[in-house]
Amino acid sequence: MRSFRLTPAAEDDLFNIWSFIAPDNLDAADHLQVELLTACQRVAENPDVGHWRRDLTDKPVRFFTVRQTYLIIYDPASEPLAVIRVLHGARDASAQLE
Repeated sequence: MRSFRLTPAAEDDLFNIWSFIAPDNLDAADHLQVELLTACQRVAENPDVGHWRRDLTDKPVRFFTVRQTYLIIYDPASEPLAVIRVLHGARDASAQLE
């Protein structure tokens, strides 16, 4: 089983997502965090599942969508798989990757 690691920025992203939702619905925040981490594991086991977004970045990263709202941005060539960012789709991913 291939593993993954979160960069400090991805850890901050997960915390910020949780912190935004938790005041209104703690269970939903916890459930989403588990869902996002489960998706990270899925990506680690099959790094080709995501897609390239050359319109957003020329970096060698792939994007995997969760709930049609969140983006897991990762380096498919890294070992363990590096999750670079976890962003809400409304955020400017291009700017966040600079």
